[in-house]
Amino acid sequence: LLDVFLPAGYPQSVSSDYIEYQIYDSLQAFSSSIAGLLSARAVLEGVGVGDANATPTAALLLNVVQESMGRIATIVFAHRLGTALEPECKTYRFAADIFNDTAMILDCLSPAFPKYARVVVLSFSSALRALCAVAAGSSKATLSAHFALRGNLGELNAKDSSQETVISLLGMLVGSLVVSRITTKTTTWLTLLILLTTHLAMNYAAVRAVSMRSLNRQRANLVLSYLIEDGEVLAPQEVARKERIFERDGALRWKNHAIIGNCKIGVSFHTILRCLGDSHERTGSIQVHQKEIATLMEIFEREEYVLWYDEMHSSAYIVLKNGCSADTHLKAWTHALHVAWRASRHLSMDGKKPRDASLGCFEILSDLRTTLKETSIEFADYARQLKEAGWDLDIAALETSSGCRLELGKIDSRSIGPEAMHELRKD
Repeated sequence: LLDVFLPAGYPQSVSSDYIEYQIYDSLQAFSSSIAGLLSARAVLEGVGVGDANATPTAALLLNVVQESMGRIATIVFAHRLGTALEPECKTYRFAADIFNDTAMILDCLSPAFPKYARVVVLSFSSALRALCAVAAGSSKATLSAHFALRGNLGELNAKDSSQETVISLLGMLVGSLVVSRITTKTTTWLTLLILLTTHLAMNYAAVRAVSMRSLNRQRANLVLSYLIEDGEVLAPQEVARKERIFERDGALRWKNHAIIGNCKIGVSFHTILRCLGDSHERTGSIQVHQKEIATLMEIFEREEYVLWYDEMHSSAYIVLKNGCSADTHLKAWTHALHVAWRASRHLSMDGKKPRDASLGCFEILSDLRTTLKETSIEFADYARQLKEAGWDLDIAALETSSGCRLELGKIDSRSIGPEAMHELRKD
């Protein structure tokens, strides 16, 4: 019987966290199936089932509006967050069920609203389900690729579909008994809340059980901060126990404690020019300080990235050069984290105010030069230790949005004229 629902060669053909995830995932799907029947009954009541004044045309038009809202939401969500779904798959896997459960609550609330307000509520519910479909589908695909160890991704997805089919059937059978015996609003809401709480708890446990081997922003912060300060290498399983499901975008967090800064990777070179130059309030034009820019470009002449740290706002900006690799992404993030850590210690130990970029620019450039040397010396050893601990450094999971690439001309890279460099927007 197990061969019907588990991939061939189990357990050697899948990662060690596969079975724990599937157990929790099955339990959450079971509770969601029952809750879905309660919300479906509320929707049918809202469209007029049992009401002699309701017309099939009105129900059809409502369905058209819901479908339209859902499809528009799908397009917008996929466009805005499509790049982040893979590196942040655990976050969006859990968020997908929050969207879905919120939609169920709105469905159950819909009969209490007036006719036209009900259309708005159900349309918003449909949009949330569309967000759930995009987030869940993309994150599940990434998780499946993580679980499959022997190129058996297709079979693993097929077996996962078989498991979901059985769980859904059981959920509908049990749900039919539950729905037929729950008739009052109080018991309906009490049962729904219990089911949704169970659903989210099981989904949270499922996501927590996964030990991803790629380094996204949060996991990179964890492993690198321990490496830099203590020389300790955290394995994927250790990081899975420490990482948060929801983390502030771009946060530079030290050892899972305080946030020491913020980092944006893949930004345009124009962002750094704004930090170093003087921007005109009306036109937005920038007066460039050529000496500082030339020094910055000289520091990173041999690197595949350019980094600037704005100490006033505790923000790091990473410009990636055209043709950079996944290793470059990680090295740049390591450098940014190192700079932010030094800056935070500078403030906490000396009690000094942050240096304004326009006043302490050369001090910041000096820090960047020093930390780059330290990072360059240590990074190869860091990468080796991380690979030995089980991390996959070939996956570029630090960039969560479509970014820009900087291309330098054949002339001296210290020149900053328009003929020397231009930016390529990443599609």
